[in-house]
Amino acid sequence: MSSTPRRVLVVGGGAAGNAATILLRRAGIDVDLVEEKDDWNATAGSGITLQGNALRVLRELGVWEEVKAAGFPFGSVGITAPDGTVLHVQRDLRTGGDDLPAAVGMQRPRLQRILIDAVRASGATVRLGTTATIVDQDASGVTVRLGDGGEHRYDLVIAADGLGSATRAQIGITDEPEPTGMAIWRVAAPRPAGVQRTDLAYGGPAFIAGYCPTSDTTLYAYVVEKNRDRSSIPPGSYAEEMVRLASAYGGAWPEITATITDPAQVNYTWFDRLLVEGAWHRGRVVLAGDAAHCCPPTMAQGAALSLEDAWVLVQMLAGADAWDDELLRAYYERRIARVRPVVEASVQIGQWQLDGVRDADVPGLMARTMTMLRELP
Repeated sequence: MSSTPRRVLVVGGGAAGNAATILLRRAGIDVDLVEEKDDWNATAGSGITLQGNALRVLRELGVWEEVKAAGFPFGSVGITAPDGTVLHVQRDLRTGGDDLPAAVGMQRPRLQRILIDAVRASGATVRLGTTATIVDQDASGVTVRLGDGGEHRYDLVIAADGLGSATRAQIGITDEPEPTGMAIWRVAAPRPAGVQRTDLAYGGPAFIAGYCPTSDTTLYAYVVEKNRDRSSIPPGSYAEEMVRLASAYGGAWPEITATITDPAQVNYTWFDRLLVEGAWHRGRVVLAGDAAHCCPPTMAQGAALSLEDAWVLVQMLAGADAWDDELLRAYYERRIARVRPVVEASVQIGQWQLDGVRDADVPGLMARTMTMLRELP
C-alpha cells in the first residue's frame, strides 16, 4: 500500500455515493463528498423496497439496526386480482442470507437521513450545493474544479451522480438512459392495519397496482402504466390521475386512495434502462450506481445494486497497492456479470406486460435471478 494517504472525490450523495464514502473512510482513505442538491436529497421520494442483498450491505455500513427500527420487515409477496382477492402468496427468497429479512420497506427520506448521519460521523468532508468538473487527469490522479471555482487533486474520482450523470459525459462515456415504455405513479400514504407485506394486482386499467409497508404507520403505493408525454399531464392533476387509475382496485386500495389528495405528494416517473458496456472507468474516474446502470423497479434491485457497487469497489481499492486500469477493469468485470442479468430480467418483465404475453414465466425468471443474488457480490 502507498505510504501517502490517498484522497478520493465521491460525486453524488445517493445510495452508492454515501455507501462508498462510509466504507472508504473506514479504510482510512480521505474522502471529499460533493452533492449538487443543497438538501442532500433528504426529503425526496416516497418509499423503497430493500431486498436482502441491499440489507447485507447496509449491515456492512453499520446502519442495519437503524434501518430495521425505521422500516417494516416482511417475507412474502401477495398476488391479487384487481378486486383485491388474494390469488397467491409467494415466500420471498432471503437474498441477504437467512439471518436477514427477505425485504424491508422504508420511507426513502428516512433511509437517506440514516446514511447522511453515517457519512457525517465518518469524518468525510461534505460539500452540498456543489458540482464537480473534471479538468484533466494522468496516471497518478485527477484534477477537479468544484463549484466554488477551487481546483483539487485526487487519486480517484467515484462518479455516483445518478442516472443523468454529468461526470459520465465528461469522461467521454456516451451511454444514456433509455425509456422502456412504462411509467409509475407513486405516493406515500398511511398504512391500513391489514397491510403486512407487498401486494401486487395485475390487470385492470394499469399493468400493476401495488403497495409496500414502510413503517408501522406508513406505506407507499404505486400504479404502473404505459408512459405518456409528461407535457400532457399538468403537475396539478397528479393526485387526480393516480386516484383515477387506482380507484379500479379493491382490497386496501379504497382506504389508500382516500388519502391521495395533494398532487405535490404524488410522483410520476418513466421507467428507464441503462447498462454501460465495456468499462465503467476512464483513467482515474470510475462509475458506480445509477451512473453505470439502472433498470425498472420490477425486481426492486436498483438501490441494492448501487450499494453492492460501492461495497465491491471499496473492497478492491482498500486491498490494492495500485489503483490502475487493471484494478478498475476487474471491478467492471466483477460487477457486470451480476448487474447484467438483473437489468435484463427487470426490463424483460416489463416488456412482457407491454406486449401482453399471458404465459410469460415471470416467477421462473425472478426465482433464477434472485437465487443468483443470494451469492456474495
